Amino acid sequence: MDSVSNNEIENSAGYGKNPSKIKFQYEDDDEQVVQDEAVTESSNLEVDEDISMCDPTTAVAAVDESMVGGDKTSADYYFDSYSHFGIHEEMLKDVVRTKTYQNVIYKNSFLFKDKVVLDVGAGTGILSLFCAKVGAKHVYAIECSSMADTAQEIVKLNGFSDVITVIKGKVEEIDLPVPQVDIIISEWMGYFLLYENMLDTVLYARDKWLVKDGVVLPDKASLYLTAIEDADYKEDKIEFWNSVYGFDMSCIRKQAMMEPIVDTVDQNQIVTNCQLLKTMDISKMTSGDASFTAPFKLIAERDDYIHALVAYFDVSFTKCHKLLGFSTGPKSRSTHWKQTVLYLEDVITVCQGEAVVGSMTVAPNKKNPRDVDIMLKYSVNGKHCRVSRTQYYRMR
Repeated sequence: MDSVSNNEIENSAGYGKNPSKIKFQYEDDDEQVVQDEAVTESSNLEVDEDISMCDPTTAVAAVDESMVGGDKTSADYYFDSYSHFGIHEEMLKDVVRTKTYQNVIYKNSFLFKDKVVLDVGAGTGILSLFCAKVGAKHVYAIECSSMADTAQEIVKLNGFSDVITVIKGKVEEIDLPVPQVDIIISEWMGYFLLYENMLDTVLYARDKWLVKDGVVLPDKASLYLTAIEDADYKEDKIEFWNSVYGFDMSCIRKQAMMEPIVDTVDQNQIVTNCQLLKTMDISKMTSGDASFTAPFKLIAERDDYIHALVAYFDVSFTKCHKLLGFSTGPKSRSTHWKQTVLYLEDVITVCQGEAVVGSMTVAPNKKNPRDVDIMLKYSVNGKHCRVSRTQYYRMR
């Protein structure tokens, strides 16, 4: 690929412009809350060959396994973790998450009435119960953890045993009593959108059981990036290891730098615009599309320091009568997903209008595909700061 100028990139891709906005709405019993994060179409931008033409899986696989820890991973404990009630309590009490799904189903009953629905990763069965209540013909709720037994009891307690069938097992290993389903619904999103890699399971179910022109809910997911000032917290979480009660533990600092932190970011910390990295169409995408390299250009909106980049995601239900969805961004109401913070080795000094330019490569870890490997390239050529660096991270 021939290299292109910054002006050509900006003209073709809208670099430096804030994405257009869509307001997501959901209603509490006593109030209506508006989600106001940015949503645009996917930004498949062209940049220099060394950034855009690399194979994401190969590029991220270059991470030295010894630098990010051993083989212990979420994959070993994934299903067991969903056997505990606490994680389900947290998700159910996430009003943004659960109320949005409820509104999608209750306010669009025409999609579900007399239809066969597949609930992938059903947990307590709350989405299945919503579907049954609006008149679904039958709901098959697949749950691999021992929570399936509890979900079965919940279904019986609420009088839906004739409508909801709970199936305990892995989606990839079970057989459905029917050859096809009309709708697949799932709350598959993990931290950084892709952590836990449950999206692959949804795509497997879609390809195996969904009827032609069937509906997948949600059907769109978008990943975004912005930059923040975060001196105090970086000092507390990262630089702490340089001197611990007078002892050098900087070897742990190296580990800490490579593990993204899931936390809530104050919107006042945001220094730049936000950049759309990737939009996924769950109805059409393939499993490989979850591995990608996306360029970014973050433009400073004020003079400040940058200590970290922050990733967050939006999901959309575009098949509804009215667009519904939610954002996990720092300017929206908090969710249990929070945001994902990737600390930079460099403290970047930026003046208003200057840019942090680079690319992010994302792929499932080859040994433990529920983990996510991230390669970040960034550079700044500003008045007070000139730097170019590549860093590696692993969500685990």
